[in-house]
Amino acid sequence: MIISTKKILLASTSVYRRAVLEKTTLPFSVSAPIADETPLSGESASELVTRLAQKKAASLVEKYPGHVIIGSDQVCVIDQRILGKPHGFDKAFEQLRLASGRAVTFYTGLCLLDSDTGQTQVICEPFVVNFRELSDQEIEGYLLLEQPYDCAGSFKCEGLGISLFESLNGRDPNSLIGLPLIALLAMLREWGINPLARSQD
Repeated sequence: MIISTKKILLASTSVYRRAVLEKTTLPFSVSAPIADETPLSGESASELVTRLAQKKAASLVEKYPGHVIIGSDQVCVIDQRILGKPHGFDKAFEQLRLASGRAVTFYTGLCLLDSDTGQTQVICEPFVVNFRELSDQEIEGYLLLEQPYDCAGSFKCEGLGISLFESLNGRDPNSLIGLPLIALLAMLREWGINPLARSQD
């Protein structure tokens, strides 16, 4: 088995993605990517998140030689409408009221990029959340308690956001937190990086 000596860089300052990546026990560093997140005309949700995941990773190539760079982006979709981060109470309230009693699909784009060769692996991971029928009082109570204003979909599934759901349907619940870990670990293994096969120095 070939074991890569490349370092890992997470192209994100999200504390949520960082916490997910820490589960792997692999050493990594983080850096803020540079990417205009404005959707292109006619762009689908899956096209948007995969394009932005690649752009985020690519924005750090020159600054970080000798690295494999992880880029990720996420949106949620209700009735073909792409929803991003609410950034405040009013927008979050609107998003959760819209989601109440409905199935909401989350799309997470993931890119692994070798900063030396330019080689990439890119996927889009879908995940469906079925919301309970939520009263306005429940929505307000949740938002005031957890304030998930920096999260696509206006909830934190790893926290009290789980109380909003009827059911979850997807391969990897980590994708709801912004980093599909099952897919990422498979990508890393392709390039000789495996937390279960490291030298024990």
